[in-house]
Amino acid sequence: MALSRPDGSPLRVLVVDDEVNIAELISMALRYEGFEVATAHTGSKTVTAAKTFRPDSVVLDMMLPDFDGMEVLRRMRSSQPDIPVLFLTARDSVEDRVAGLDGGADDYLTKPFSFAELSARLRALARRGQKERPAVLEVGELRLDPATRQAWRGDERVDLSAKEFALLEAFMRRPGEVLSRLELLEHAWDFGYENRSNVIDVYVRYLREKLDRPFGVKSIETVRGAGYRLRADGGAR
Repeated sequence: MALSRPDGSPLRVLVVDDEVNIAELISMALRYEGFEVATAHTGSKTVTAAKTFRPDSVVLDMMLPDFDGMEVLRRMRSSQPDIPVLFLTARDSVEDRVAGLDGGADDYLTKPFSFAELSARLRALARRGQKERPAVLEVGELRLDPATRQAWRGDERVDLSAKEFALLEAFMRRPGEVLSRLELLEHAWDFGYENRSNVIDVYVRYLREKLDRPFGVKSIETVRGAGYRLRADGGAR
């Protein structure tokens, strides 16, 4: 069953797809799971619906007739910066996923897909939104503030994308522990992609380029056959 809003009412989902039949099928499946659902079929109508329907999350197709999903996401976030967005699209390359997630999406699911998985991902987004954010995390010289979405090494601010930040948060919650790719996917993307995906390897490389290389340190270690580990000291020179 779907989670509820604090007032007990069903969670609201805005489903966006230019193919009306697909949008209706998704809507029917989500209503069966207990969600309240509205639909839109163009980018402009999506932006309007997001303001009037006030959804708890948006299932957004990447390819729309007037402007693409990335532009829809940008316009929605300009007025509703915290609205969770899950891209549901036929674009399935790692490069497309990285672009979508770096563009601000909270999750990314490719077609064809399972309705059960879509529902589970939306519940995961809802749970994440309901969690309390902790105080500033510190591991050695690394600091991360989940409330303000900022990170530092020493006194120097490090600018991270949304997914880079989520990945670093996963590491900093469990310093010194080996985290598998699947564990990292489930933290940063809420409901793991195929375990074959190399998206985690791509993002670890991004983090190393921002957190380690400019400072001459090594903080994220590769544990062959197991995953990755953030050094308990935050990185040694």
